[in-house]
Amino acid sequence: MYRAINSPPKLNSDHCRLWRGRKASPNPIAVLSLAATLFLATAWQCSSTVLAEAPQDQATEEQSQSTATRTIRLAEVRQHGEHSSTPWVTSGTSVYDITDWISGHPGGNVILRAAGGSIDPYWNIFKIHHKQDVYDILEDFRIGEIDPQDLVGGKVPSDAIDDPFVGDPARDPRLRTHTDKPRNAETPASELSAFVTPNELFYVRNHLWVPQLNENSYNLVVELADGEEKTYTIKELKTKFKQFKVTSTLQCSGNRRKHMTEGARSTNGLPWEQGAIGNAEWTGPRLRDVLADAGMPVDDPPEDAKHAQFVGAESYGASIPLTKAIDPRGDVLLACTMNGQDLPPDHGYPVRVIVPGHVAARSVKWVNRVIISDEESTSQWQRSDYKCFGPNDDKKPDWSRAPAIQETPVQSAITMIRELSASNDREAQVVIEGYAVSGGGRSIVRVDVSTDDGKTWDQAEIEHHATAGSKDWSWKRWRYTASKGSIGSMVVVKAVDEAYNCQPETYGPIYNVRGNLASAWHRVPFGPR
Repeated sequence: MYRAINSPPKLNSDHCRLWRGRKASPNPIAVLSLAATLFLATAWQCSSTVLAEAPQDQATEEQSQSTATRTIRLAEVRQHGEHSSTPWVTSGTSVYDITDWISGHPGGNVILRAAGGSIDPYWNIFKIHHKQDVYDILEDFRIGEIDPQDLVGGKVPSDAIDDPFVGDPARDPRLRTHTDKPRNAETPASELSAFVTPNELFYVRNHLWVPQLNENSYNLVVELADGEEKTYTIKELKTKFKQFKVTSTLQCSGNRRKHMTEGARSTNGLPWEQGAIGNAEWTGPRLRDVLADAGMPVDDPPEDAKHAQFVGAESYGASIPLTKAIDPRGDVLLACTMNGQDLPPDHGYPVRVIVPGHVAARSVKWVNRVIISDEESTSQWQRSDYKCFGPNDDKKPDWSRAPAIQETPVQSAITMIRELSASNDREAQVVIEGYAVSGGGRSIVRVDVSTDDGKTWDQAEIEHHATAGSKDWSWKRWRYTASKGSIGSMVVVKAVDEAYNCQPETYGPIYNVRGNLASAWHRVPFGPR
């Protein structure tokens, strides 16, 4: 018989590489990202594992104890919650003491959320938890079984299992929900007509639950490349630093994924239409200024400082190149307000990163740690998601071959087609409206509209609005008016940015199995006249 000393058995070298990513100490993003998928199982494995043979008399004693399974009441399990010195969790009808599993790990607070109750609803968020090696690790910490008196039909009653999403905020019923837990909902096209998207109608993209946070007790830790750390309160972020306003569009990398699926073939991901996008005015200190205050020479950063990594309170992690983070014209913010109000819980209260011109996956919500590193975030969302592959790579792509999405390509979409009343139906005017945007702060210079499925084109009128920021980070609203009699069966739009980047005609050439960056011409059928 063998017993583990300090750690359970190793997993593969890739997991170890994630854990050992930094030279000095374990990278909190690596730990937290692995915690989101394996609740620290794999990360914990990758510290040096030593196995020793147990003495024979001890082995005999352990075998003897295993023959008499301990039964534990649910009331006792609840006493070992996240504030207990010996946290327990349940899975199925078994009870586990995870004290030694989480000790010393900065990501331990993720699994502690399940302490005193069932870990199953948390592991059910991602199917990756349902692997035998994960359960084998957990089994090393089993201390007994739930007392049959507390079971109903041989199972733990549902009212005894905590819902990780019970504290999520109420959402506007006008949002089009794709998943409820975690909540992912897009803005209806009919509600995308305003230049600034109202907070309550801004699309919601959550990977996990919404953390219940209080700005009076919330801290942001900044870790520099040399390992030095400095902590800031929300009050300090709001009062110690100059506050900047930036009008910026956030767009999910999967925006219009449904259109790619319909125009090419099946994709993996939520079936967003054109509503996983929104435009808002964000206010807060520049990340550059906070890094400088923490001791980083932002005008001459050290050579090993290449990336700014961000960790969210719910364990999400991402990163951006340091050149973007410290660019005085990059406008990267630690935003505390959205459209003049405190950030809504769904959008990062009390503080989130805003990375204008980049895919929204890099604008980490509920950020509680910023790390300057020589490598990008090791989170699964940076390394194994939010990337694009060739149209032929549609099976199991090698995630290491593709760079993480940062700046976004030029994009446009139709959000409304409405008729203006007229005495003669064929002479009635039809107004076509939508948005156009490009990444990297590149301005939209032209929006082309076709009312005959791309045979002929005309230019839409681009609206101009006052914005805040060093570059053109916002979408452009556009409008085109035509007589009803001149419109065929299909209306099409495409946009061109200041670098003369334009959208592809079809999805075939840009198809990728994840359905990211779906930016082909947007075609909308025009109803019978």
